[in-house]
Amino acid sequence: MKQNSLRIVKNTIFLYIRMACMMLVALYTSRVILQSLGVQDYGIYQTVGGIVGLLSFVNSILSSGTSRFLTFEFGKGITERLKATFSTLLSVHIGISIVFVILAEIVGLWLIDNKLNIPVEQLLIAKIVFQFTIVTGFLSITQVPYTAVIIAHENMKIYAYMGLLEVFLKLGIAMAIDCFAETRLLIYAALLCGAQVSILSFYRIYCIRNYQESKFCRHLFDGQILREVGSFSVWSTFAGISVALLQYGTMLLLNMFFSPALVAARALNDQVSNAVNQFVQNFRTAANPQIVKRFAVGDYDGSRHLLLVSTRLSYCLMLMVAIPVIFLASPLLHLWLVQVPEYLVAFVQWTMVQNLFSVFDACFYTAIYAKGRLRENALLAPAIDVVIILAVYVLFLQGYSPMVICYAFVAMAFLEGLVEKPFILCRYVGYSLKEIWYVVLRCMWVTILSVPLPYLVWREVDTFQPIGFTFVCLAAVVSVFIAGSFVGMTGYERLEVWGLLQNKLNKKKNNRRQL
Repeated sequence: MKQNSLRIVKNTIFLYIRMACMMLVALYTSRVILQSLGVQDYGIYQTVGGIVGLLSFVNSILSSGTSRFLTFEFGKGITERLKATFSTLLSVHIGISIVFVILAEIVGLWLIDNKLNIPVEQLLIAKIVFQFTIVTGFLSITQVPYTAVIIAHENMKIYAYMGLLEVFLKLGIAMAIDCFAETRLLIYAALLCGAQVSILSFYRIYCIRNYQESKFCRHLFDGQILREVGSFSVWSTFAGISVALLQYGTMLLLNMFFSPALVAARALNDQVSNAVNQFVQNFRTAANPQIVKRFAVGDYDGSRHLLLVSTRLSYCLMLMVAIPVIFLASPLLHLWLVQVPEYLVAFVQWTMVQNLFSVFDACFYTAIYAKGRLRENALLAPAIDVVIILAVYVLFLQGYSPMVICYAFVAMAFLEGLVEKPFILCRYVGYSLKEIWYVVLRCMWVTILSVPLPYLVWREVDTFQPIGFTFVCLAAVVSVFIAGSFVGMTGYERLEVWGLLQNKLNKKKNNRRQL
């Protein structure tokens, strides 16, 4: 247990170093790209990429099953079964990628010609850019089994290194396109596609050289494994469609009812949201394999305990970032972009509220995912998502502000995280409502106790000045840390964390003495 906990801590550290560097470079890269391409071209690229993202729901049919089954089989330790699982799943993903290309060429080009608000003089370039995004999408789909192998082995070091390489390549591309006077959008799409091809190729070569199960063998294709994964994943089809509608369908809706500039604002908001979500995602990426592996070997109590503790820690991590971002959205965005698109500040503030509720949705889903009981979630979550997206569409038809997207998404995150997921956990996975609401209520108390201090500081200082900005950030971090330590954690958990840190420090001291 202690060894596994230390592995989680070690992997989390690697992922956080990766995240910090990636976030800083990625945000700066977005600023350079926005200045080089302009708001209109940037909005066009995001719209075209949204078509590919919307169509990539085909990939989600088996992607969650791929990660779950490879991690599950790795936990059991049966090598031959693991090899057969990988080869079977890679074959299926190759088939899915072919379907994806066909759908993209038919549906995507029709949308560009008939539905999207793209200037006539930019139409040909938009279609060529679309082809580059299709190539990237094709390779990304076939990459899923290789990424799942790395996560199953909990090799977060290589995951961190490649993430850093990826963002620095994108930064180089952003600076390079400024050297071209014309067709910058086309050059940007081509270079970005080349960078993605290089990164994905490295992942595959690394897996093939280091993990025996990742060597593809056609004769290891197992129909029984395919049926098991298909049975597990067929329900996630609905979830995949709804997620694609939410993530990329909103981009298309904004383009249909508003200008490409508003699409650019929403895309920039999503980048901020993704950067913030990495604070939680990195910790969950390190903890989730242990939750699944413990469930696979029958340690149900250990799996449940780790999930509930990691949920509280994940919420505190998100709150530690969300509070300063909400208070400092305007100075942050002006520092980042200089010229801030309309609606972007409000988009970011409301998305932080959405992210707090989404922590429960994502963490509780891990227990459903480990058990393999996806049917109920696949029916309830997409139903909520479809209602939300239809409501937004109707409100746009009635002439409402684009802000309705934010309000609708907060409502969706609340329903899925605090109503739907707890219901499924209690009804079908074996959790008790008492232990779930114990986690939720502790997180709510942490929020209530954490907000007053940064709010009071925010009222008294000029947040556009470095000193005022820093004081608000420090007040938020200190408040969440104290409230999270004494309200978000039990006394036993504080002792457990302290013991892990002491063991780590003692181990380093002993190693130094030996040297």
